[in-house]
Amino acid sequence: MIVVVGAGAFGTALAVALGSDGTRVFLWGRDSAQTRDMQIRRENARHLPGISLPDSITVSSDLDTIAPESPVLLSIPMQQLRSVVCTHAARLSGHALVACCKGIELETGQTATSVLADVLPDTTHAILTGPSFAADIARGLPTALTLACADHPAGKHLQQCLTRPNLRIYRTADTIGAAFGGALKNVMAIAAGAVIGAGLGDSARAALMTRGYAEMQRMALELGARPETLSGLSGFGDLVLTCTSEKSRNLRFGHALGRRDKLDESLTVEGVATARAVLESARKMGIDMPITAAVVAMLDGHLQLPEAMEMLLSRPLKEE
Repeated sequence: MIVVVGAGAFGTALAVALGSDGTRVFLWGRDSAQTRDMQIRRENARHLPGISLPDSITVSSDLDTIAPESPVLLSIPMQQLRSVVCTHAARLSGHALVACCKGIELETGQTATSVLADVLPDTTHAILTGPSFAADIARGLPTALTLACADHPAGKHLQQCLTRPNLRIYRTADTIGAAFGGALKNVMAIAAGAVIGAGLGDSARAALMTRGYAEMQRMALELGARPETLSGLSGFGDLVLTCTSEKSRNLRFGHALGRRDKLDESLTVEGVATARAVLESARKMGIDMPITAAVVAMLDGHLQLPEAMEMLLSRPLKEE
């Protein structure tokens, strides 16, 4: 059995992909009315309409029935990860825990695996990340992800458990690089969206993505990440997808920011909290993060996009 905690779009998509070959999957959601509806209708009508749930998936709001030692995929928004794991710590203890969220905890500046280590230090911790959209995974479209786990045997076992014909899992021990690549690309996607929303064009977006990638490396490498991780799926690959596809929630949020539209604060946009958390850490460490700083200034209303672009373009000339 594989357990997926979080019955949103991405958690449901993972459950569908993993259960497509008959593997038993337990999909947990906190809303008991929603999980009952999903179990009866065999569809997540709220978050992933039109996708049928394989018979091998059980949907429930009760974690007490999960099989011992089953790997647990935590498809929970980053800012809610700690509270969910704390609430269910007794039930999750003894399971390999795989975070499937992209972000940095606002209050602590910690990555997902660091949060898991704080709450359940004696369990295996990993992170699953990379260029992917829920609808693509659920439809069985080819997708490649990075699984980062510092425990090599456990990482290899998880890689084998989670790989499917159209869901290819690559493995690394670099949890720092995988986490920061997935988190920082959301910040850059907001900036890229703002550029397009303001009508500055694709050339400007390409320039921003390139400098944004350099900014991602600057932060992650200082914290101990490996360069090859940032150039792989969880860094460069995810940056390209999130900054160019209209399916990206962070990109669409950036569009609204660039057009000066009213922002929908009810949406979970991971890049917003991540930008604030990363900028705070960068300032303490003395790391220059101009694009991240510009995003935070725009979010706080201290800077409009024309002013942000002028600030970025007026930086001292230097070699690439």
